[in-house]
Amino acid sequence: MKADRILWADDEIDLLKPHIFFLEEKGYEVVTATNGTDALELIQRESFDLIFLDENMPGLTGLETLAKINSFNPSIPVVMITKSEEENIMDQAIGNKIADYLIKPVNPNQILLTIKKNIHKQDIISEKTTVGYRQDFNQIGMQINDSWAFEDWVEVYKKLIYWEIELEASDTKLEDLLRMQKSEANIGFAKFIRKNYFDWIASPDNRPLLSPDLFKKRVFPQLDDGERLFFILIDNFRFDQWWVVKELFTPYFTFDEDLYCGILPTATQYARNAIFSGLMPILIEKMFPELWVDEDDEDGKNLNEAPLIQTQFDRFRKKYTFSYSKLNDSPACERLLQNLPQLDNYQLNVIVINFIDMLSHARTESKMIRELAANEAAYRSITESWIKHSYTLELFKKIAEMGCKIILTTDHGSLRVKSPIKVIGDKNTNTNLRYKLGKNLTYNVKQVFEIKEPERAGLPSPNVSSTYVFAQNDDFFAYPNNYNYYASYYKDTFQHGGVSMEEMLIPLITMTPK
Repeated sequence: MKADRILWADDEIDLLKPHIFFLEEKGYEVVTATNGTDALELIQRESFDLIFLDENMPGLTGLETLAKINSFNPSIPVVMITKSEEENIMDQAIGNKIADYLIKPVNPNQILLTIKKNIHKQDIISEKTTVGYRQDFNQIGMQINDSWAFEDWVEVYKKLIYWEIELEASDTKLEDLLRMQKSEANIGFAKFIRKNYFDWIASPDNRPLLSPDLFKKRVFPQLDDGERLFFILIDNFRFDQWWVVKELFTPYFTFDEDLYCGILPTATQYARNAIFSGLMPILIEKMFPELWVDEDDEDGKNLNEAPLIQTQFDRFRKKYTFSYSKLNDSPACERLLQNLPQLDNYQLNVIVINFIDMLSHARTESKMIRELAANEAAYRSITESWIKHSYTLELFKKIAEMGCKIILTTDHGSLRVKSPIKVIGDKNTNTNLRYKLGKNLTYNVKQVFEIKEPERAGLPSPNVSSTYVFAQNDDFFAYPNNYNYYASYYKDTFQHGGVSMEEMLIPLITMTPK
């Protein structure tokens, strides 16, 4: 294996021979220079993995040499070494993007530490991550088998997301093993949902936090305590996406992180309307038929959100003032930012942001977007880039400056589907790939979660014999007609509506301004 090459430029290089011998014994190749000019010539002729650069050399100073290195080879990590502890020299060095800063006299362990940090960091992280996940693998497996309560599944999902992101960042070869364990967990989670879901619907006071409970249990208590609150719902926002973007909000907020359970179907028409009304869909249809839109209606499924919020305020006799805004693009967000001072007059401001849901649909329909978001890691990366570079981050910053809390959540997550399963329905059957609603559905009952009595699940029944069937794990529905084409077209797309941890275990974050 080729030795790592280090260039050490110092006008007192002879005094550093013990350090050089120490590094050579550790397997490094060390090339020396006594001034900045010679160091630059070496860098232009040869390749190095790391440069140690003395700040106080005759001729070209260390800082001048550093500037020239950055002009033609900025990728080489440079460690500045100096006798001076003056703050302005440190600031200049850091401003020139040094990798590290050491003050003489340096000892061999300091040198070795900075080499490991700058040359071997990724290898060390990969090794430690591999060992960590292998040690945790069996424990997670036991947790999957022993998870009897909702809180148990939350912990399993959090661990799997943690390791998914850690393994992604560390370049290990364990991603396939994690995917298998995640699939095993989703199979177990689907069994858990099938066993408990009807009881949850029947017992509102003895269940995990579900979509209709959010305002009653999380929003109204804050308002009752006198908080001015923003309720921001990012459509189709998964917990792993929150995990990678939360660092962007850290300078402005502290967080109380939680997960709640989205109702079935995990689709906007059902889950989001349940949040805003505080009711299961069957009750929305019965109590406010003018606000409910059936599956086969051509109207948009989420056009009545502000009126639904008002019905919940009225039902709980809440007199708080609220505003409602929906952001479908950057100009809408920019307009909201300009009008933000006016929102200070309301006790509650509800904002729906649609970008991630639009990204999910665009990824299915656009070959280019599918390439950009080729896998889970890329999908998270696009989400992070959007928040960082759009007006969204500025919106959160301004809300923090107003001193308002934020409840950040979503109505459902999404899942990257893999396995087509056949379903047959009539022309009135809905088009969603993760759930089907119809009166004459044909399917393999062992492959789905079927609901033949919709009212038991809090769902409307368009016909006397209406049945809901939900895809589980990473399955998706395909019709026998042109089966191979649609199976291939929709494989690896992000879909929602069915039963999985990604769709149902979704973030609920209370953000308190610093």
